[in-house]
Amino acid sequence: MKKTGCIIAITATLMALNGSAQESQKFTANKMNEYGLVYSLPQTHLNIEIEAVKTVKKAGPYYKYAKKYLGVNNVISKDSQTWDIKSIEITPFGVPDKSEEYLMEFKGGNQTFLILDSTGLPLAINKEVSENVIKRKRNKLADPTPLDGNIASVFTEEMIASESTMKKAEAAATKILELRETRNDLVSGNADQMPPDGASLKLMLDELSRQEEILTAMFVGTTQVETKVVRLDYIPTNETQNEVIFRISNYNGVVDKNDLSGDPAYLNLKITARGELPTNEKGEVKDAPKGAVMYCIPGKAEIEISYDGKKLARETVDIAQFGVKYGLNPKTFTNKKTPAFVVFNPETGGIKETGILEVTQE
Repeated sequence: MKKTGCIIAITATLMALNGSAQESQKFTANKMNEYGLVYSLPQTHLNIEIEAVKTVKKAGPYYKYAKKYLGVNNVISKDSQTWDIKSIEITPFGVPDKSEEYLMEFKGGNQTFLILDSTGLPLAINKEVSENVIKRKRNKLADPTPLDGNIASVFTEEMIASESTMKKAEAAATKILELRETRNDLVSGNADQMPPDGASLKLMLDELSRQEEILTAMFVGTTQVETKVVRLDYIPTNETQNEVIFRISNYNGVVDKNDLSGDPAYLNLKITARGELPTNEKGEVKDAPKGAVMYCIPGKAEIEISYDGKKLARETVDIAQFGVKYGLNPKTFTNKKTPAFVVFNPETGGIKETGILEVTQE
């Protein structure tokens, strides 16, 4: 039944159920709360998780001479920064709807209990279940490039003394060839002074690779890739076509939909089914039981997100707002011989599972 007047006070025991990372709440119907438990049905929201990738390219100081001295054509010739979308995930979640607040009344006293999630949404009656934890992606910072930090140790005297960029590039290329020759001698065992053991050899080879990587980057340039995760809370209210929900800027990444510095990403929402009330054999809508435990029969919608002409995400989800409310007979949960249980979907308030509990005869 819909709650009216004052809310009956109830005592909650916070408990971590089945190792859940979040706390669920267990409420038992008893004399203290006059066998009444208050709960809210959810409004379905969509968590839109955008994984955006920032790519920064920087030209090396000797890029003009890469072909001449190293025979390399495909080099970075100018600095640039771009953002693109790697992935988009659409995940529904429930938020308590205070306009859909109800009172469960379990008369008869059978220690009937209700499990609520950490936000107050119903998870189950007469069955202990754990709260689902949404796994979220994390930001990933860019790794440093070979040219970050102190690189002076690789400079030759000629590179330091020369005032000509071309001469510096020629000296750097000569050093690269010397490093490669030294590595080949060490690996083949033909070096004039071989290291005493394998560990020392590895240290020498690592240092040669480090120096060559720095000098090579001065010709071919560097690329850094950074990942940033942005989450949007979208509330479906009706069908929509080509609704701008965010934008991508090459300078700032994911920006607000009203920030015209970025290119738009679009959301399409199409209702594919409306929730319907149950009917009898004659096709007539059934009346809800007296004092019913209210739940939602959700509708369905197809969600699609596109950017730059590409479809990046497409999901069909159950949504409470496109459904209807109906009720379960509260007496089934207090039956001492065959008490029922029900598991709810906290995203919609719909039913995931129902059944009869096994009662141990004393």
